[in-house]
Amino acid sequence: MISNATSPKPPPPAGQPIDMHVHIMGNGSGGTGCRLRASGWRRLMVMVMLKHIGVPPEALCRGLDRLYVERLLQFVRQSSLGSVVILAQDQVYDDDGRVIEGILSYYVPNSYVLELGRRHHEFLPGVSIHPARPDALEELERCLAGGAVLMKCLPISQNIDCNDRRYRRFWERMAEAGLPLLAHTGSEHILPVVRPELADPRVLRLPLECGVTVIAAHCGTRSSPFTTDYFAVFAEMTRRYRRLYGDLSAFNMPIRGSHVRQCLQEPLVRRMLHGSDYPVPVVGHRSWIRGLIDWSTLRRWQRHPNVLERDYQFKRAMGFPEEVFTRVNQLLRM
Repeated sequence: MISNATSPKPPPPAGQPIDMHVHIMGNGSGGTGCRLRASGWRRLMVMVMLKHIGVPPEALCRGLDRLYVERLLQFVRQSSLGSVVILAQDQVYDDDGRVIEGILSYYVPNSYVLELGRRHHEFLPGVSIHPARPDALEELERCLAGGAVLMKCLPISQNIDCNDRRYRRFWERMAEAGLPLLAHTGSEHILPVVRPELADPRVLRLPLECGVTVIAAHCGTRSSPFTTDYFAVFAEMTRRYRRLYGDLSAFNMPIRGSHVRQCLQEPLVRRMLHGSDYPVPVVGHRSWIRGLIDWSTLRRWQRHPNVLERDYQFKRAMGFPEEVFTRVNQLLRM
């Protein structure tokens, strides 16, 4: 049972579990600068996700910024996690650095996640900077000074070809600063897709060659049966790039979790990191059907209202070692 208590945890000691893939969402109702413009079936999916985490759908019309953060803080404070990395979301830019209007369905400014990180030690700020922005390097310096622990991008939805040579200086500065890159790989169905070919993990070769520690979100897995699965490409790349990792975000959804057994095997398991993709639903039934978790585990945790804890416990029951949940401590720019 989740209580309404929101007293903060003491600052987490080094080595505690971290969920390094948690989305912030808002509609600007709290003056945060966030935007949320989902319509049609995407709006329905947003409402399903809000209901899943216990935020009333009517919050879409008022109070979403405050209610979303309060609920997330509540989950973190009453979980086994020491902290979570909260993610900003930059706008979509064309190759010449101009904002492409009317595509992005949601926006979360870096200033907001940096402020949340200053206000709550449970939150570690993950910023989002499109490298084609005219002020990309200036924004990167501002975020570094503000305490960013990683930089996140979504190539297929934000129109970011990470192998574009014009971005080399941007990646080099990230490498100099020790700022990891969390990049979405594999297909996407919640956000509009601008460049589907950029789902391929090979889009991350240039940042890796520049010395950036890169985390391939979702390990190149697909989000639906009708899209390409790049997991084998990701796994092969980990043998060539020692700085490449993958996160287990959304692996408690039926499609994304198809490669759990491969991720548990040596040496690939040494490159795995824990992420939930919150507020994406956490559903353990397919894992039980596959024999990855037993019936008592499914019954106990599928009913648990804290979805961060549910995701963590399901992955522990699958057999992921403790290092998977703490390894990111050594990778983040803390």
